[in-house]
Amino acid sequence: MEIKAVKFRKEGFYTQPFVMGGEEGPDKFDRNIRYRGSLQNYLIDTGSEVILVDTGLPAGTPEEAPDENSLAFTGKDICSYMEAFAALGYKPEQVTKILLTHKHGDHSGELKSFPNAKIYVNADEMDASELKGLANLVPVHFTDGPYYNFPDSQKIHDGIYLIKAKGHTKGNSIIVVENDGLFYMLHGDITYVDEALYEDKLSVVFDDLSAARETQDRIREFVRNHPTVYCGTHTPQGYENLEAKRVMDLDHPVPTIFDKVNFEQKEASGKYVCSICGYVYDPAEHDGVAFEDLPDDWRCPRCKQSKEKFNRA
Repeated sequence: MEIKAVKFRKEGFYTQPFVMGGEEGPDKFDRNIRYRGSLQNYLIDTGSEVILVDTGLPAGTPEEAPDENSLAFTGKDICSYMEAFAALGYKPEQVTKILLTHKHGDHSGELKSFPNAKIYVNADEMDASELKGLANLVPVHFTDGPYYNFPDSQKIHDGIYLIKAKGHTKGNSIIVVENDGLFYMLHGDITYVDEALYEDKLSVVFDDLSAARETQDRIREFVRNHPTVYCGTHTPQGYENLEAKRVMDLDHPVPTIFDKVNFEQKEASGKYVCSICGYVYDPAEHDGVAFEDLPDDWRCPRCKQSKEKFNRA
């Protein structure tokens, strides 16, 4: 069995209030501290099946143009998700299963591009707008009972388990792959950066805070008791851990590398992009109303996050 990262954005960042302020409040953390960001999803080649974990942003999603006040930046395009997938040497028709961690557009963006794949989705997310019109959805009810200290799981393939991990969204899930004595934990947004798991902090993006806390507690317990390679979506440490087969040790954090951020000037398009789900606000589609003129309590139509989570495009 082989696990590969599908890398499509790099050189992003996440600020400390964003990645650690979920419980104590963002104002308790330093906005000037930024952690490395990226975007990648994962592919599992079992030898008999090609299984994807999430499917990136939709083609054509514009890059964001962050400034000094941006809480988060998903990064610069390396290429589109489908180009990154093809670069690994696979064709869409080879994919047999897709395991969706959650509904947000940076995880579900190219589901439609894999017509032969069954898309396994936590049943609690089946009504998500991002999944409308897809005929190949398989609702998962987690009928296989506990997986170690996680109460609800579904076996997908020998050594591959989809596990209920509610919190970030109401239907959030994680994937654990057992291979050569290691447990590879492939997740969407349990933490945006590894530093948050080391520090045991929750991000400011959640549907259910108490459930997010319970999920993180279970993950930390699992990591302490099993040799776990922790593979996230939004930090280069996700694929670095994978490529090094690096087992997470919660008591000995891997030193992070803080990149200097160069805020490039970009001609304003009037469009804004949600750094959480990739939703694009285009004034032309909203009766010409500029993003800046939206009320302060306006929320992203897709993921319900506040205006401050948006960056210029």
